[in-house]
Amino acid sequence: MGTVESGTLQQGGTSDWQDAGATRRQPSRRSATTTRTYQQPRAQKGPNEQLADFLGWFSIGLGLSQVLMPRVVAKICGIENSDDNTSLMRALGVRELTSGVGILANKKPTPWLWSRVAGDVMDLALLGNVARNGENHRGRTSFAIANVLSVLALDVLAAQQIGSSPNAPVVSEPEDGIHVRKSITVNKPVEAVYNFWHDFENLPRFMRHLESVTVTSDGRSHWVAKAPAGKSVEWDAITTRDVPNELIAWRSEGDADVYNEGEVRFDPYPGNRGTMVHVDLRYEPPGGIAGRVGVKLAKLFRREPGQEVQDDLFAFKQVLEVGEIVLSDSTVRKGMPHPAQPER
Repeated sequence: MGTVESGTLQQGGTSDWQDAGATRRQPSRRSATTTRTYQQPRAQKGPNEQLADFLGWFSIGLGLSQVLMPRVVAKICGIENSDDNTSLMRALGVRELTSGVGILANKKPTPWLWSRVAGDVMDLALLGNVARNGENHRGRTSFAIANVLSVLALDVLAAQQIGSSPNAPVVSEPEDGIHVRKSITVNKPVEAVYNFWHDFENLPRFMRHLESVTVTSDGRSHWVAKAPAGKSVEWDAITTRDVPNELIAWRSEGDADVYNEGEVRFDPYPGNRGTMVHVDLRYEPPGGIAGRVGVKLAKLFRREPGQEVQDDLFAFKQVLEVGEIVLSDSTVRKGMPHPAQPER
């Protein structure tokens, strides 16, 4: 899985990357402080995969409703309000959540789609019993049955088509992990920008997820990064390529908590007006399947890895140009924007 989105551009200018093949073009002559943001073109999913993703999210949404609001869902379905029915509704919600996570976390979700089909048949049987009970609201139950039949048809269609002839992506994605490409213009000479990044111990100054980077020997370093729930992850990295004032490439080695690899390139901006910094990063989120599903959930709240890398590059630009990271109150709390203030 990769975090690969269409090449985007912020604050004016044109992309230095073509969408197909990431072939470089000559940068446009814009202000040296113009910021450009890029990512590898997103793999275009076919209609079968899109339908499967929709059913996965639908299953998670329905499951959450059943677990958190079982009595409300039961009322909508015309089911009698009782403790036994509440427990049953929560159990059905757990089943929906399991199916939804299975669909979203697997590149071949056919078994999980068929599990949804089986669940739909079970729901129809339960609703049929409800409809035969005169104490329940038959009108609501009939409406619920019609909805389950519609979803059942979609589940069967998706399971059959994914199983028989899945659509291949237009651009292939890596088997696992996140892939992010971002760029920014820094109003400093190439040599100064390269030298600052080349000292890896400077990286935590603008990468907020990093706690520390320690250079252990020539070409090797030890990294400590923040993880959820107040924990930390660590890994050793080796510099695989180092071309002064042009490129730095690295990858983790050994039994790393987070496998990662990447490179950063430094290109002179036309007219000696700064440096274009291009970052290409791949990594495997910790947590296996849960981590990959977590990335998809984060994208719903606009906190995907690409956004975090972009924020780090903005901070990198400020450290080099201003000497410190400048924050506005709006970066800390939601609401109306406020004048920027130096970080304290």
